[in-house]
Amino acid sequence: MVTINQFAAVGRRKTSKARVYLRPGTGQILINRRSMEEYFKLETCRQTLLSPFEITGTQEKFDLVVNVKGGGLTGQSEAIRLGVARALVQSSDEHRKPLRDAGLLTRDPRMVERKKYGQPKARKRFQFSKR
Repeated sequence: MVTINQFAAVGRRKTSKARVYLRPGTGQILINRRSMEEYFKLETCRQTLLSPFEITGTQEKFDLVVNVKGGGLTGQSEAIRLGVARALVQSSDEHRKPLRDAGLLTRDPRMVERKKYGQPKARKRFQFSKR
């Protein structure tokens, strides 16, 4: 039986949740069974996703398999970034300091504020009429 050295982590951002599986390999990235270029058309989303690898200098040392759902493309790419950073820390504790200094190990707590009753949106009000 062959055991694969795999590191799993979860990343979240807004309403996106990403399950990230990091395996030693050649740098292949699969997101929801599609290639990264096919899934993320925008270059900014791809750069966001790859930033933990660039900071730690592990660009082509790991294969990445990701299952992501919820939210939009930007939230998904940032959720994947957090998951990748957490998985890299699992793989080697020496990655923790550079990733922490870059702010990639902190979960962004900002969420959409809920809509309140009697208002059209969360903070927008209907026009006030004194008379």
